[in-house]
Amino acid sequence: MIALLQRVSRASVSVGGEVIGEIGMGLMVLVGVERGDDSAQAERMLERLLGYRVFADAQGRMSLGLKAVGGGLLLVPQFTLAADTDKGMRPSFTPAAEPAAARACFEHLLLRARAAHAPVGAGCFGAEMAVALVNEGPVTFRLRVAPD
Repeated sequence: MIALLQRVSRASVSVGGEVIGEIGMGLMVLVGVERGDDSAQAERMLERLLGYRVFADAQGRMSLGLKAVGGGLLLVPQFTLAADTDKGMRPSFTPAAEPAAARACFEHLLLRARAAHAPVGAGCFGAEMAVALVNEGPVTFRLRVAPD
């Protein structure tokens, strides 16, 4: 499972012009599901997202995680994150999970996130979405949790 997280002052996701998820200060996370990912990778990714230290402490160092600052979490499914871009001029999506497995994995991540943290917003799996955000810093990290 791959996550591209961005520290934001605000973020939202819309489908058909209607906002379906939004947060204030926190993390906007694009989530890609790879072949072999399951609930174990989703659990580990959630642990990392909630604790990954990207927020400044009193000394200005990035030493605080999302839970520590009480920020929001916006999870957006992003199929293209799992692309293989190593060769050629066109991405290969062979590494990406099949849609049914990817949906199940993303929904597990979202369900567990909502049980563990608030606020949590989300995009819609398989929909054409518009994502708006204000990236603070800018701060952007790519996290990966590989199947065992």
